[in-house]
Amino acid sequence: MPETDPVMTAIVAAVEQGRAGDRAGARQALEALWDQTGDVLHRCTIAHFAADLQDSVADELRWDELALAEAGSMTEERIQQYDAAWQVRQLLPSLHLNLADAHRRSGNFAAASSSLKAALAEIDSLPDNDYGTLIRVGAEKIERALAEKSVAPLV
Repeated sequence: MPETDPVMTAIVAAVEQGRAGDRAGARQALEALWDQTGDVLHRCTIAHFAADLQDSVADELRWDELALAEAGSMTEERIQQYDAAWQVRQLLPSLHLNLADAHRRSGNFAAASSSLKAALAEIDSLPDNDYGTLIRVGAEKIERALAEKSVAPLV
C-alpha cells in the first residue's frame, strides 16, 4: 500500500463526515471528488460509498451501478498499487449485493435476483475474514428478503 493516497484519504474523510450525521456534506464532498478524478479505483470507491449516502433508492441505485461499472474497468495492477492483498474479484460480491439490495428495495425483484446471482457466483473469492463474513451474511439477508418479497431496508 502506498504511504499516502490523498484521494483515498479524502474519500475516507467524507465517509466519516456522513457517518457523523452530515450526509449532505458527505455527498457533496464525494461528488466533488468524483468530478476531480478519472482514476478507476478512486471512482469505484467514491461511487460505492456515495450510494450509501443517498436519500432515495433511485439515486442509490445509480451510484451502485456506477461503482460496478468502474470495477469492470479496474485492473489487478491498479487495485494492488493501493493494497497488494486486494483482487478485483473480491470487490464484485459486495458491489453486486449493493445493487441487488437497491433493486429489491425499489421492487424490481427480477433485477435483484439477477444481481444476487452474480454476487453468489463470485462469493467464493472472498477471504475467510471479517470482510468475507460481512458479505456472506449480507447475501443471506438479501436472499431471505427476496424470498419474502420485502422492500423494507435490511436490519
